[in-house]
Amino acid sequence: MNSQTASVLSAPAPTVATRWTLSTHDIDAYASGQNGWHLACDMLSGGSFAGFLDHVQLPGLRLVRETTNRALRQHGEMNPDCCGFALTCRQDGEARFSGQRLDTGSVMVGRCDELDLCSPPGFELTGIVVDNALLQSLTERLNDREPPAWLERRVVLHFDDTTMQSLRGTLRGAFTALDALPGLLDDPIATEQLRDDVLLAWLNALPEDVDLRELRSTEAHRRVVRRACELMMSRPDEPLSMLQVCSRIGASQRKLNYCFQETLGLSPARYLRALRLNGVRRALKQPESRSVQDIAAHWGFWHLSQFATDYRRQFGELPSQTLRGAALTRH
Repeated sequence: MNSQTASVLSAPAPTVATRWTLSTHDIDAYASGQNGWHLACDMLSGGSFAGFLDHVQLPGLRLVRETTNRALRQHGEMNPDCCGFALTCRQDGEARFSGQRLDTGSVMVGRCDELDLCSPPGFELTGIVVDNALLQSLTERLNDREPPAWLERRVVLHFDDTTMQSLRGTLRGAFTALDALPGLLDDPIATEQLRDDVLLAWLNALPEDVDLRELRSTEAHRRVVRRACELMMSRPDEPLSMLQVCSRIGASQRKLNYCFQETLGLSPARYLRALRLNGVRRALKQPESRSVQDIAAHWGFWHLSQFATDYRRQFGELPSQTLRGAALTRH
C-alpha cells in the first residue's frame, strides 16, 4: 500500500490485534467460540458435527474464516455497531442468508444486529466484520459521501467472476500472510495496512445502488416463520399440529410450507423436529440431574425407542452418550 492510501485510510482504532482458532465437534462450543457475538447454532442434518473457526481481530475489523461439515442454522446477534461482508468458498448445497438464496457467486452484505444463516453440509465462509464508525469514516474520505443507505439492510449480491476471484484472493492472501508471519499482529502499522487492503477491496466492489424490492416479500416470509416457531416452541412438551399452527397464525398450510422452504430450505415439520432434538441435546448437557426420559418428555418425545433412533441419526450418538459425555466434561 502506498503512503497516500495509508493516510487516506488512517482512523482511530484499538491497537491490539489478536487471533483465535477453534476446532471442535461440539456445535454449542462452535457457537460460543465466536467471541463477543451472541449466536445459537442448530444442526439440521444428521451425523457427528465438526467445525473450524479462524478469527483475526484487527483495529476496527475482524477477519473471519469458518468451516462446518453439517447443515446448520446460525442465528442471533453479532454486533449492532458493525457491518458484515462475506462470501462462500465452498458449499455442497443451497444456503440462505436472511431468507435469500446463496451460491458460490453470491456475497452477504449488511448490518450485523441480526444473523440468520442456513448453510448446507460442507460449507466454508470467509469475510470481514467492520465497525460502522470506521466504515463511515473511510467511505467519506475515499468517496466524499456516506456509506450507501442499503447497507442498513441485509442483502445478497451477485458479483461477476473477476470480482469474486479478486475478493477471495484478497481474503485468502490476508490469512496466508498471517499464517506465514504471525508476528504481523504485533506490528500496529502492518495490521492497519492489512486491514486497509482488505477493506478497500470490498469498498471498491460494492455498487452504489441495490434493488431492494424483493426484500419485502422475503421479510414477510421470515415473519411468518418467526411467528410459527415462537408458537410451536412456546410449549415444546405439547407440540402443535401443523393445522393448529396455521389456524393460530392465520396462514394456510400451503403458505406455511412455502415460507419455511423459502426462508430455511426445510418443511415446517422437519425444521421443528430438528429444533426440538437440538433442544434435548442442550438440556442433556446442562448440570441438572434429570433423566433422558424426563428431558425427552419435556421436548415432546414420548416414544423413547423412536426418540433414541431419531437422536442418534441427528447427532451420531445416543442421548445417554451425550449425557455421560457432558458429565465427564464437567468433572
